[in-house]
Amino acid sequence: MTEWLIESVRGIPVTWQVFFLSMLPVTELRAAVPIGLAQGLAPLPALLFGVLGNLVPVVLLLTLLEPVSRWLSRFRLFKIVLDSIFQRTRAKSDKVEKYGAVGLLLFVGIPAPGTGVWTGSLLAFLLGIPFWRALWPICAGTFLAGILVTLVSLGIIELVVSGFGVLLLVLLVVFVFFMYWLRQGA
Repeated sequence: MTEWLIESVRGIPVTWQVFFLSMLPVTELRAAVPIGLAQGLAPLPALLFGVLGNLVPVVLLLTLLEPVSRWLSRFRLFKIVLDSIFQRTRAKSDKVEKYGAVGLLLFVGIPAPGTGVWTGSLLAFLLGIPFWRALWPICAGTFLAGILVTLVSLGIIELVVSGFGVLLLVLLVVFVFFMYWLRQGA
């Protein structure tokens, strides 16, 4: 399926390939950024288009998951499936519940299988985290994931040598202050 998606966007500019692939739950920015870099896209545009594309579904997911879930729960089969999903997710969500916004940020921001904006938004919905309390940690986590994926894809030394290191330092300082702010508000 991923190969088919990549082939589907092959005719458009690389920046938009990264943007559109980042929107999808199968690829997200974890695949889209390396794909863009492999096609010669510079690190900063790959990061920015990856993050922006990855953020597009967040507002829709956080807004529509509850009404769609409520509507689907009217049907017996969907109710059984949704109840099962809710029960399993809530059973595995102790870290996010314990650490609140910081936990959600790290869940989305650590680029591991099964994490990202799609599952982070679903997790926020399942845990009953309000829209605005979920939106900012998911956005910050997406930015963190984009930075980590870009660093891993290029290699940290190459980034520092190419002059990207100063920007990374600024972003790290902003991230640390944001984490401090979240801990104070959580």
